[in-house]
Amino acid sequence: MEFRQQPLVVLLIWSVTLVAILWALVTMRWSMAFIAAATLGLSMAPAFLAARLQLRLPVPFLLFLVAFTYGTLILGEIFDFYERYWWWDIALHGSSAVAFGMVGFLFIFYLFEGDRYAAPPWAMGFIGFCFAVTIGALWEIFEFSMDQSFGLNMQKSGLMDTMGDLIVDVIGAILGAGSGSLYLYGQKLGGPGAVIADFVQKNRRLFRKRHRH
Repeated sequence: MEFRQQPLVVLLIWSVTLVAILWALVTMRWSMAFIAAATLGLSMAPAFLAARLQLRLPVPFLLFLVAFTYGTLILGEIFDFYERYWWWDIALHGSSAVAFGMVGFLFIFYLFEGDRYAAPPWAMGFIGFCFAVTIGALWEIFEFSMDQSFGLNMQKSGLMDTMGDLIVDVIGAILGAGSGSLYLYGQKLGGPGAVIADFVQKNRRLFRKRHRH
């Protein structure tokens, strides 16, 4: 991975996180150091993985992954944004569901090698939707397991928090995977649809059948 090729905002977030790690170590705040180190590792993982798999990630998607990780761990856990702002958890759940919906759609589209006629666009979108909702459900199971096993409070208000998160996950999954279906129907929309189109264009070798029609 070439650091010079990364967007300036991404490099800035990585630099701030590295400074947070060093400061936490100097002040012996071990939990903060662990969270900051996890943030740096997880936010850099997509870029390293993409380079290893020879994938070209659209800049907006990479920015989202890095910002999401930073918002979840640094802002959410260290600066307690989950408690300060009631909408913080909803925003993160919704945005992650949109991203997972897009990833699920792209994975199915990749398995078909970009053949838009291998299955109806709505079917590919539906599989992407199911993928995103499954990830959301597994996360809720993880939160429940951590609360029950270690006495944490990841579920906050319990059932209401869980159901609220799942509802937001469903809405986000519809938006993300639905953008994939609209892309196959030839609808040129901005937002997630533009990111999907950009990813397919940047990684044409993975979707070679797409460009034969």
